[in-house]
Amino acid sequence: MTEKALSLAVASDTLEYYMRQIKQFKLLSREDELELANRYRRFGDLEAAQRLICSNLRFVVKIAHEYRGYGMKTLDLIQEGNIGLMMAVKKFDPSKGLRLISYAVWWIKAYINNFVIRNWSLVKIGTTQAQKKLFFKLNQVQRAFEKLGDEYPQLETAKALDVSVEEVDEMERRLGGRDTSIDVPLTEDSDYTLLETLPDTRDNQEEEYIEREREATLTMKVKDALQHLNDRERTIITSRILAEHPVTLQELADQYQVSRERIRQLESNALKKLKSVLGAETALLTA
Repeated sequence: MTEKALSLAVASDTLEYYMRQIKQFKLLSREDELELANRYRRFGDLEAAQRLICSNLRFVVKIAHEYRGYGMKTLDLIQEGNIGLMMAVKKFDPSKGLRLISYAVWWIKAYINNFVIRNWSLVKIGTTQAQKKLFFKLNQVQRAFEKLGDEYPQLETAKALDVSVEEVDEMERRLGGRDTSIDVPLTEDSDYTLLETLPDTRDNQEEEYIEREREATLTMKVKDALQHLNDRERTIITSRILAEHPVTLQELADQYQVSRERIRQLESNALKKLKSVLGAETALLTA
């Protein structure tokens, strides 16, 4: 038996064992569920919350199976769905008249959706609502239009999902290629990996030392050059040019109670003074 087959067999046994365990929890009647939900919401009864969660675990499994086509381990999907279920119990308001599972479905799917997107690629694939919609609906909608014999399934898919054709093209490309480990051997009988084909673009030790020395020298020169400015000019240059998070002209104008144009003039004059001291290296201040 191969390592992959063994892993699948172990996972299957584990899933079957989990299913046998959760089937021991009986489904709750509407009345029992209402009583338990009220006990948890009003008094923080953790035993009541546990019973609400356990009685609905089988529904999480059912929802998780809808996501098997994304190549994730079913147990991982179930685990994420269970977290969504626990969040649903925490937020559930029984006075609204809904059954818990009707409310929890949204939470369960939300957690599983986020898990699938996080683990699909090392590169973020679903950073906007449009991308998330495309990730989960693209293939389904396109297949539907293709079955109808539509001549332009991409265009119709974009219209149906309320996105642009360019967004559809981009998602198709990203879904078409999964990440590949650079540590995987290029051939079965070789230890030669993709990593060994990549060039090392890092500077050598000598170059790194020279760069550190250059930066240290420049820092000292800038520090000395700042002494040729008055206090206000030095503050403006430090706040506007040298700070990690530069302030705006308006912020300095408010501080000194002058106009933005006056601050701009002072900044320009201060840079000219620095240029006369630093020469060509002043370009680094204005980059």
